[in-house]
Amino acid sequence: MRTSPLFAEMEEEEIRAILGCLDARVERYPKGAYLLRVGDTVESVGLLLAGGALVTQESFWGSRNIMARIGPGQLFAEAFACSPGAVLNIAVAAEAPCTVLFLNVRRILTMCPTTCAHHSRMIRNLLSDLAGKNLRFTEKLTHMGQRTTREKLLSYLSAEAQRCGDAEFDIPYSRQQLADYLSVERSGLSAELCRMRDEGILAFHKNHFQLLATP
Repeated sequence: MRTSPLFAEMEEEEIRAILGCLDARVERYPKGAYLLRVGDTVESVGLLLAGGALVTQESFWGSRNIMARIGPGQLFAEAFACSPGAVLNIAVAAEAPCTVLFLNVRRILTMCPTTCAHHSRMIRNLLSDLAGKNLRFTEKLTHMGQRTTREKLLSYLSAEAQRCGDAEFDIPYSRQQLADYLSVERSGLSAELCRMRDEGILAFHKNHFQLLATP
């Protein structure tokens, strides 16, 4: 929990003290299970303690668009929890066995009578996390707004390199997951990656990439 942005700059004693105020509960899910489903309403923020999960949008016909991958220490469903009555248009599924801490968002946003400093800090941390998620969503729209599979890939890989501050980096997605994230066919994505590799634009092995030249 101490690695989570929600508890940034908080001491262990402060975390223990505030958990008792937030109706905290721990749930465990096997691989493939849904943590949240489309149509659910939520009152709690989810904090992944262990495992991995995918946030997806799925059409009536089963096509999937990956919105984000969640790792230990990361939050999910906070925007929906902060919007009373909002119905989920996304699903969250366990990519691996998961342990999740749920925290009642109303109790996070309602200051306790003593107005303790660590509660104020948690509210600031939650707002910061929401702002960061909004920026990442805007970035995803930028990638998907490109016209071709190559342009989508280059937009995504460029953003990842800039985020890491290095031309060599790992991405969090498998090939199928990356295709779902960019809303392209896996076969077309793989073919385009191979063409760019042959042209000397990049090198890759599984989810490890290195950008080599200007496309």
